[in-house]
Amino acid sequence: MHGYEMIQELETRTSGVWKPSPGSVYPTLAMLEDEGLVQSETIAGKKLFKLTAAGGEAHASVGEAPWAAMVRDADPAQVQLREAVQTVHIAARQIAHIGTDEQKAQAVELITELRRALYLLLAG
Repeated sequence: MHGYEMIQELETRTSGVWKPSPGSVYPTLAMLEDEGLVQSETIAGKKLFKLTAAGGEAHASVGEAPWAAMVRDADPAQVQLREAVQTVHIAARQIAHIGTDEQKAQAVELITELRRALYLLLAG
């Protein structure tokens, strides 16, 4: 995989609880490559990484995936809220890309009202 595929895979495996940034993934991959745990190969202009034999041994000795505890201990309500926000974000991006000016204006009104309602919810 290349780095961005790893980021997406980690986000998927953690149900959105953890999405590492490229600024943390690529330096980590460089460090792992320096330590001989992964090796890279550029194919079709993409730098792909794979475990070396030493990396496979290190992986086998870890046991539980590092993100497993993060997912296990995640607040289910927080995960649901994050997923709901992500779906709204996706819909808003679609309107931004292909919506009419009227639809964009209506979307702004809806999102503004949603923000107000959320703050009223907090105010109790």
